[in-house]
Amino acid sequence: MPEGGCHCGAIRYEMPAEVLHHALCHCTDCRRHAGAPMVGWAMVLADQLKVTRGSPKVYRSSLDGRRQFCGECGTGLFYLNEKMLPGMVDIQTATLDDPDTIPAQVQIQVADRIGWMANAHQLPTFDRYPGP
Repeated sequence: MPEGGCHCGAIRYEMPAEVLHHALCHCTDCRRHAGAPMVGWAMVLADQLKVTRGSPKVYRSSLDGRRQFCGECGTGLFYLNEKMLPGMVDIQTATLDDPDTIPAQVQIQVADRIGWMANAHQLPTFDRYPGP
């Protein structure tokens, strides 16, 4: 069973390896909340997510959306929207101890994608920070 948690370790969770889907979301809301060009989300039934340490804080990010995060370090963790996705929870896959466990399947909300992200795979790469 894959495990994950926040940056500081105050929140830990377990989730199933089999997910309904794993999407890379480019919507403006996800980008702004995460401060990242996209966010990976794995969807599971809400009762399949088990928080094993700590208690996430809840932020009402829209009329029906609730984002859960660590109140200590601010790491975004979970998203719930009972109106749109009843009984489901999305888990930010970059918070998994081994994110490669659950490969991404699709990219969504690409209408909101930052323009340069379409070709990000063509940028030069470095194994570590390239230095001055």
